[in-house]
Amino acid sequence: MHKCKDCGCQYVENPILRGYTPEVKQICLKMYLNGMGFRAIARVTEIDHSTIINWVRQEGEALADEPSEEEIPEITEIDELQTFVGRKKNKFWIWTVVNHWNQGIILWNIGGRSHRTFGPIWQIIKCWGSFCYVTDGYRVYPSYIEPEDHLVSKTYMTRVEGENTRLRHPDRSLTPQNSLLF
Repeated sequence: MHKCKDCGCQYVENPILRGYTPEVKQICLKMYLNGMGFRAIARVTEIDHSTIINWVRQEGEALADEPSEEEIPEITEIDELQTFVGRKKNKFWIWTVVNHWNQGIILWNIGGRSHRTFGPIWQIIKCWGSFCYVTDGYRVYPSYIEPEDHLVSKTYMTRVEGENTRLRHPDRSLTPQNSLLF
């Protein structure tokens, strides 16, 4: 360790960079995306849970707030998923929006089952100019979607229902026994 005579700062002549490899970080992120909790990942990988939380936060902040031009759907499926926190009395809804032809949720909002929660979603969706909007016919939708653009059909909502199922039941196939390569 050396100390600068002018400013008094301490430094190391040949510092050794410490940290985790990108591969280890990716494995932790995959574990998180496959439904493992932060502390479970920490127990398996022996990496502090706050480090993993910071990695997830950094990746989340790097994501775009809206889909890219190629991801804007021709057919947009919209649905609301009821869930609760702690007790069933503490209900809230997760509103999800998907592209009928591609996997993954492209827009979502959490709140009540009302105009207050759907309104902000619609402000984004309407700019996409989708050919058709598919919903389950909940009473909020006709206030926003023109009848000629609105298809009410539970049977045509397979993509959004599949994504909602993934939210309800995350894939637990990634377990400590088969997930670590190191």
